[in-house]
Amino acid sequence: MDIEKASSRREEEEPIVQKPKLDKGKGKAHVFAPPMNYSRIMEKHKQEKVNMAGWKRGVAIFDFVLRLIAAITAMAAAAKMATTEETLPFFTQFLQFSADYTDLPTLSSFVIVNSIVGGYLTLSLPFSIVCILRPLAVPPRLFLILCDTAMMGLTMMAASASAAIVYLAHNGNSSSNWLPVCQQFGDFCQGTSGAVVASFIAGALLMFLVVLSAFALKRST
Repeated sequence: MDIEKASSRREEEEPIVQKPKLDKGKGKAHVFAPPMNYSRIMEKHKQEKVNMAGWKRGVAIFDFVLRLIAAITAMAAAAKMATTEETLPFFTQFLQFSADYTDLPTLSSFVIVNSIVGGYLTLSLPFSIVCILRPLAVPPRLFLILCDTAMMGLTMMAASASAAIVYLAHNGNSSSNWLPVCQQFGDFCQGTSGAVVASFIAGALLMFLVVLSAFALKRST
């Protein structure tokens, strides 16, 4: 009796383990297999990633080309403004008439800003190459869109302020007794006008780069 009680207690203490049900006559347990279309779903997902990487690589290549053009344009604008000067052929013993970008703080700031933007765009080319090699990477594209936005604001600010000065040089302002000087300094006005136009082009390219990066980031999420 003691043996039977001990065995019954042992059976009560042992955990109950549910054994898998076996098919009658076959001796095989039921196995839950993945759905039949699992491989098709995975293959479709891989194909979507390949397609996304393909068009994003194309966007990154286009970004690299536009970035290179914008860098050349910004540096050309700074160089054109910095090298534009004109001295009138007539002068006196104590007075000489000349025009240079350093005569106006706005034009000096224009040269500094476009030089900074051109240098930034040149240094950002390796990040654009990273986006080409790794088209699905988000951090480099996010870094570029933040810096491009800041540089776009600086470029447009410098170009707009310089455009106002160039407009006054061409047309003058009778209210403030600002006489037009481009009749005397024609070459200087042409050079500064070309530099301002080039700066606006660089700003427009930066704006397009921001929109392009934002579109690529939106499709990533």
